[in-house]
Amino acid sequence: MELSLRRLQMLRELHLRGTVTAVAAALHYSPSGVSQQLAQLEREVGVQLVERHGRRVQLTDLGLLLFDHAEEILGSVERATTALEQAQDGITARLTVGVWASVASGLLPPALAALAVDHPGVRVHTSELAPEATAAAVRDGKLDVSFVIDYSNYPMDWDPTLTRTVVAVERLHAAVPTGSHPSETISLLELADYPWILAGARSHFGKAVRIACHRSGFEPRIAHTVEEQPTALALVGGGLGVTLVSDLALSLLPPGVDIIALDEPVMRTVSTAHRSTSTPRGSIDLFIQAVRTAAAEQGLGASSSLPLADVD
Repeated sequence: MELSLRRLQMLRELHLRGTVTAVAAALHYSPSGVSQQLAQLEREVGVQLVERHGRRVQLTDLGLLLFDHAEEILGSVERATTALEQAQDGITARLTVGVWASVASGLLPPALAALAVDHPGVRVHTSELAPEATAAAVRDGKLDVSFVIDYSNYPMDWDPTLTRTVVAVERLHAAVPTGSHPSETISLLELADYPWILAGARSHFGKAVRIACHRSGFEPRIAHTVEEQPTALALVGGGLGVTLVSDLALSLLPPGVDIIALDEPVMRTVSTAHRSTSTPRGSIDLFIQAVRTAAAEQGLGASSSLPLADVD
Protein backbone atom coordinates (compact mmCIF):
# COMPACT_ATOMS: atom_id res chain seq x y z
CA MET A 1 0.00 0.00 0.00
CA GLU A 2 1.36 3.43 -0.97
CA LEU A 3 -0.27 6.43 0.68
CA SER A 4 -0.28 9.83 -1.01
CA LEU A 5 0.73 12.72 1.24
CA ARG A 6 -1.66 15.02 -0.63
CA ARG A 7 -4.59 12.65 -0.03
CA LEU A 8 -3.69 12.32 3.62
CA GLN A 9 -3.66 16.11 3.86
CA MET A 10 -7.15 16.19 2.31
CA LEU A 11 -8.38 13.64 4.85
CA ARG A 12 -6.95 15.73 7.68
CA GLU A 13 -8.54 18.92 6.35
CA LEU A 14 -11.89 17.17 5.91
CA HIS A 15 -11.89 16.16 9.57
CA LEU A 16 -11.00 19.73 10.62
CA ARG A 17 -13.37 21.58 8.26
CA GLY A 18 -16.32 19.21 7.84
CA THR A 19 -17.20 19.83 4.18
CA VAL A 20 -15.63 18.98 0.85
CA THR A 21 -16.26 22.56 -0.31
CA ALA A 22 -14.23 23.98 2.59
CA VAL A 23 -11.38 21.56 1.91
CA ALA A 24 -11.40 22.50 -1.78
CA ALA A 25 -11.22 26.22 -0.96
CA ALA A 26 -8.39 25.72 1.54
CA LEU A 27 -6.25 23.57 -0.76
CA HIS A 28 -7.15 25.25 -4.08
CA TYR A 29 -8.86 22.21 -5.61
CA SER A 30 -12.32 21.85 -7.10
CA PRO A 31 -14.84 20.05 -4.85
CA SER A 32 -15.08 17.24 -7.41
CA GLY A 33 -11.29 16.96 -7.38
CA VAL A 34 -11.26 16.57 -3.60
CA SER A 35 -14.02 13.95 -3.76
CA GLN A 36 -12.12 12.00 -6.41
CA GLN A 37 -8.90 12.07 -4.37
CA LEU A 38 -10.69 10.88 -1.22
CA ALA A 39 -12.39 8.11 -3.18
CA GLN A 40 -8.99 7.06 -4.51
CA LEU A 41 -7.63 7.01 -0.95
CA GLU A 42 -10.47 4.69 0.08
CA ARG A 43 -9.63 2.37 -2.81
CA GLU A 44 -5.97 2.37 -1.79
CA VAL A 45 -6.67 1.39 1.81
CA GLY A 46 -9.66 -0.85 1.01
CA VAL A 47 -12.05 0.54 3.65
CA GLN A 48 -14.67 3.28 3.93
CA LEU A 49 -13.12 6.42 5.38
CA VAL A 50 -15.90 9.02 5.10
CA GLU A 51 -19.66 9.11 5.46
CA ARG A 52 -22.17 11.86 4.80
CA HIS A 53 -24.41 13.37 7.47
CA GLY A 54 -26.67 15.91 5.77
CA ARG A 55 -24.48 18.56 4.20
CA ARG A 56 -21.47 17.62 6.28
CA VAL A 57 -19.05 14.76 5.82
CA GLN A 58 -17.55 12.93 8.78
CA LEU A 59 -14.81 10.37 9.10
CA THR A 60 -15.71 6.81 9.98
CA ASP A 61 -13.97 5.09 12.88
CA LEU A 62 -11.39 3.76 10.44
CA GLY A 63 -11.13 7.20 8.90
CA LEU A 64 -10.36 8.65 12.33
CA LEU A 65 -7.73 5.97 12.84
CA LEU A 66 -6.05 6.96 9.57
CA PHE A 67 -6.42 10.64 10.51
CA ASP A 68 -4.37 10.07 13.66
CA HIS A 69 -1.62 8.42 11.61
CA ALA A 70 -1.87 11.15 8.95
CA GLU A 71 -1.10 13.76 11.61
CA GLU A 72 2.03 11.81 12.57
CA ILE A 73 3.07 11.24 8.95
CA LEU A 74 2.64 14.87 7.88
CA GLY A 75 4.42 16.02 11.03
CA SER A 76 7.28 13.64 10.24
CA VAL A 77 7.62 15.14 6.77
CA GLU A 78 8.08 18.59 8.31
CA ARG A 79 10.60 17.24 10.82
CA ALA A 80 12.52 15.47 8.03
CA THR A 81 12.70 18.74 6.08
CA THR A 82 14.05 20.47 9.16
CA ALA A 83 16.62 17.76 9.83
CA LEU A 84 17.94 17.94 6.27
CA GLU A 85 18.35 21.70 6.57
CA GLN A 86 20.18 21.41 9.87
CA ALA A 87 22.50 18.69 8.57
CA GLN A 88 23.94 21.03 5.97
CA ASP A 89 26.85 23.37 6.71
CA GLY A 90 25.10 26.07 4.72
CA ILE A 91 21.30 25.94 4.84
CA THR A 92 19.61 25.48 1.47
CA ALA A 93 15.85 25.95 1.45
CA ARG A 94 12.97 27.57 -0.40
CA LEU A 95 10.45 29.42 1.76
CA THR A 96 6.99 30.61 0.71
CA VAL A 97 6.03 33.74 2.64
CA GLY A 98 2.69 35.56 2.87
CA VAL A 99 2.90 39.35 2.74
CA TRP A 100 0.81 42.47 2.20
CA ALA A 101 1.71 45.78 0.55
CA SER A 102 3.28 47.79 3.38
CA VAL A 103 5.33 44.84 4.66
CA ALA A 104 6.45 43.98 1.12
CA SER A 105 7.62 47.53 0.47
CA GLY A 106 8.88 48.46 3.93
CA LEU A 107 10.51 45.35 5.40
CA LEU A 108 11.20 42.82 2.67
CA PRO A 109 13.71 44.70 0.44
CA PRO A 110 16.36 45.24 3.16
CA ALA A 111 15.65 41.89 4.84
CA LEU A 112 15.95 39.83 1.66
CA ALA A 113 19.00 41.77 0.50
CA ALA A 114 20.79 40.93 3.76
CA LEU A 115 19.60 37.32 3.66
CA ALA A 116 20.95 36.90 0.11
CA VAL A 117 24.40 38.05 1.24
CA ASP A 118 24.61 36.13 4.52
CA HIS A 119 22.68 32.97 3.56
CA PRO A 120 22.41 32.69 -0.24
CA GLY A 121 21.00 29.17 -0.02
CA VAL A 122 17.74 30.45 1.50
CA ARG A 123 15.42 31.45 -1.34
CA VAL A 124 12.19 33.29 -0.53
CA HIS A 125 9.07 33.31 -2.70
CA THR A 126 6.39 35.78 -1.60
CA SER A 127 2.64 35.70 -2.11
CA GLU A 128 0.51 38.79 -1.43
CA LEU A 129 -2.64 38.07 0.58
CA ALA A 130 -5.06 40.01 2.74
CA PRO A 131 -3.59 40.30 6.27
CA GLU A 132 -6.59 38.39 7.63
CA ALA A 133 -5.83 35.38 5.40
CA THR A 134 -2.11 34.86 5.92
CA ALA A 135 -2.17 32.89 9.20
CA ALA A 136 -4.78 30.46 7.87
CA ALA A 137 -2.63 29.88 4.79
CA VAL A 138 0.26 28.85 7.05
CA ARG A 139 -1.96 26.57 9.09
CA ASP A 140 -3.26 24.94 5.89
CA GLY A 141 0.26 24.29 4.62
CA LYS A 142 0.11 26.67 1.67
CA LEU A 143 2.79 28.96 3.19
CA ASP A 144 5.84 28.31 5.34
CA VAL A 145 5.71 31.72 7.02
CA SER A 146 3.36 34.69 6.97
CA PHE A 147 3.23 38.19 8.37
CA VAL A 148 0.29 38.89 10.69
CA ILE A 149 -0.92 42.04 12.44
CA ASP A 150 -2.47 42.77 15.80
CA TYR A 151 -3.91 46.15 16.86
CA SER A 152 -3.68 47.54 20.39
CA ASN A 153 -7.44 48.07 20.48
CA TYR A 154 -8.42 44.93 18.53
CA PRO A 155 -6.30 41.81 19.19
CA MET A 156 -6.69 38.99 16.69
CA ASP A 157 -7.66 35.42 17.52
CA TRP A 158 -4.68 33.11 17.50
CA ASP A 159 -4.26 29.50 16.41
CA PRO A 160 -2.32 27.58 19.10
CA THR A 161 -0.74 25.36 16.42
CA LEU A 162 1.20 28.39 15.10
CA THR A 163 4.24 30.13 16.57
CA ARG A 164 4.21 33.92 16.55
CA THR A 165 7.33 36.09 16.63
CA VAL A 166 7.01 39.86 17.00
CA VAL A 167 9.17 41.65 14.42
CA ALA A 168 7.99 45.28 14.47
CA VAL A 169 5.75 47.69 16.38
CA GLU A 170 4.13 50.54 14.43
CA ARG A 171 2.05 53.63 15.13
CA LEU A 172 -0.93 54.70 13.05
CA HIS A 173 -0.91 58.30 11.82
CA ALA A 174 -3.54 60.55 10.27
CA ALA A 175 -3.20 60.99 6.51
CA VAL A 176 -4.95 64.16 5.29
CA PRO A 177 -4.92 66.23 2.08
CA THR A 178 -1.97 68.64 1.99
CA GLY A 179 -2.68 71.91 3.82
CA SER A 180 -6.01 70.82 5.28
CA HIS A 181 -4.76 70.68 8.87
CA PRO A 182 -1.57 72.60 9.74
CA SER A 183 -1.04 71.27 13.30
CA GLU A 184 1.77 68.86 14.22
CA THR A 185 -0.66 66.59 16.11
CA ILE A 186 -4.34 65.85 15.79
CA SER A 187 -7.02 63.96 17.68
CA LEU A 188 -9.32 61.49 15.99
CA LEU A 189 -12.28 63.61 17.09
CA GLU A 190 -10.94 66.52 15.02
CA LEU A 191 -11.31 64.26 11.95
CA ALA A 192 -14.96 63.46 12.69
CA ASP A 193 -16.36 65.86 10.09
CA TYR A 194 -14.08 64.72 7.26
CA PRO A 195 -15.11 62.07 4.74
CA TRP A 196 -13.16 58.87 5.44
CA ILE A 197 -11.37 56.46 3.12
CA LEU A 198 -11.24 53.13 4.89
CA ALA A 199 -11.14 49.37 4.49
CA GLY A 200 -14.31 47.38 5.06
CA ALA A 201 -15.54 46.68 8.59
CA ARG A 202 -14.68 42.97 8.27
CA SER A 203 -10.99 43.68 7.70
CA HIS A 204 -8.71 43.82 10.71
CA PHE A 205 -7.54 47.34 9.82
CA GLY A 206 -11.03 48.63 9.08
CA LYS A 207 -12.38 47.22 12.35
CA ALA A 208 -9.50 48.62 14.43
CA VAL A 209 -9.92 52.14 13.01
CA ARG A 210 -13.68 52.08 13.55
CA ILE A 211 -13.17 51.00 17.16
CA ALA A 212 -10.70 53.87 17.69
CA CYS A 213 -13.19 56.36 16.21
CA HIS A 214 -16.04 55.03 18.35
CA ARG A 215 -13.92 55.38 21.47
CA SER A 216 -13.27 58.99 20.45
CA GLY A 217 -17.01 59.60 20.27
CA PHE A 218 -17.96 59.48 16.60
CA GLU A 219 -18.89 57.19 13.72
CA PRO A 220 -16.63 57.79 10.70
CA ARG A 221 -18.50 58.84 7.57
CA ILE A 222 -17.12 56.44 4.96
CA ALA A 223 -16.92 58.07 1.53
CA HIS A 224 -14.74 55.41 -0.13
CA THR A 225 -14.25 51.79 0.90
CA VAL A 226 -10.90 50.44 -0.30
CA GLU A 227 -8.86 47.54 1.04
CA GLU A 228 -5.31 48.58 0.08
CA GLN A 229 -3.47 51.44 1.79
CA PRO A 230 -1.73 52.63 -1.42
CA THR A 231 -5.18 53.11 -2.99
CA ALA A 232 -6.50 54.89 0.11
CA LEU A 233 -3.48 57.21 0.16
CA ALA A 234 -3.93 58.02 -3.52
CA LEU A 235 -7.51 59.10 -2.80
CA VAL A 236 -6.34 61.22 0.12
CA GLY A 237 -3.81 62.84 -2.21
CA GLY A 238 -6.70 63.65 -4.52
CA GLY A 239 -8.44 65.54 -1.71
CA LEU A 240 -11.23 62.98 -1.35
CA GLY A 241 -10.99 62.31 2.37
CA VAL A 242 -8.78 61.19 5.26
CA THR A 243 -7.51 57.86 6.54
CA LEU A 244 -5.01 56.37 8.98
CA VAL A 245 -1.68 54.98 7.84
CA SER A 246 0.97 52.83 9.51
CA ASP A 247 4.70 53.55 9.78
CA LEU A 248 5.62 50.94 7.16
CA ALA A 249 3.07 52.33 4.70
CA LEU A 250 4.72 55.76 4.81
CA SER A 251 7.08 54.49 2.10
CA LEU A 252 4.01 54.34 -0.18
CA LEU A 253 3.11 58.01 0.32
CA PRO A 254 2.01 59.82 -2.89
CA PRO A 255 2.09 63.62 -3.48
CA GLY A 256 -0.68 65.65 -1.90
CA VAL A 257 -0.74 63.90 1.47
CA ASP A 258 0.26 65.30 4.88
CA ILE A 259 1.04 62.90 7.73
CA ILE A 260 0.04 64.11 11.22
CA ALA A 261 0.75 62.32 14.50
CA LEU A 262 -2.28 61.24 16.54
CA ASP A 263 -2.25 62.68 20.06
CA GLU A 264 -3.50 59.28 21.34
CA PRO A 265 -1.80 56.87 18.95
CA VAL A 266 -3.18 53.51 17.91
CA MET A 267 -0.42 50.90 17.84
CA ARG A 268 -0.12 47.74 15.82
CA THR A 269 2.24 44.80 16.10
CA VAL A 270 3.66 43.08 13.03
CA SER A 271 4.63 39.46 13.62
CA THR A 272 5.56 36.35 11.70
CA ALA A 273 3.63 33.10 11.99
CA HIS A 274 4.84 29.59 11.22
CA ARG A 275 3.73 26.11 12.15
CA SER A 276 4.87 24.98 15.57
CA THR A 277 7.20 21.97 15.47
CA SER A 278 9.42 20.28 18.04
CA THR A 279 12.45 21.00 15.84
CA PRO A 280 12.62 24.59 14.49
CA ARG A 281 13.54 25.06 10.83
CA GLY A 282 16.81 26.92 10.50
CA SER A 283 15.77 28.67 7.30
CA ILE A 284 12.68 30.14 8.97
CA ASP A 285 14.74 31.35 11.92
CA LEU A 286 17.20 33.04 9.54
CA PHE A 287 14.39 34.74 7.63
CA ILE A 288 12.75 36.01 10.82
CA GLN A 289 16.04 37.35 12.14
CA ALA A 290 16.66 39.23 8.88
CA VAL A 291 13.21 40.82 9.09
CA ARG A 292 13.65 41.79 12.74
CA THR A 293 16.99 43.40 11.92
CA ALA A 294 15.41 45.37 9.05
CA ALA A 295 12.63 46.59 11.38
CA ALA A 296 15.11 47.57 14.09
CA GLU A 297 17.15 49.59 11.59
CA GLN A 298 13.97 51.57 10.83
CA GLY A 299 13.28 52.21 14.52
CA LEU A 300 10.40 49.73 14.59
CA GLY A 301 12.15 46.87 16.37
CA ALA A 302 10.56 44.56 18.93
CA SER A 303 12.59 42.90 21.65
CA SER A 304 10.23 40.06 22.52
CA SER A 305 8.98 36.82 20.99
CA LEU A 306 5.72 35.89 22.69
CA PRO A 307 2.49 33.99 22.02
CA LEU A 308 -0.24 36.36 20.90
CA ALA A 309 -2.23 35.87 24.07
CA ASP A 310 0.71 37.25 26.08
CA VAL A 311 1.01 40.47 24.09
CA ASP A 312 -1.10 43.47 25.07
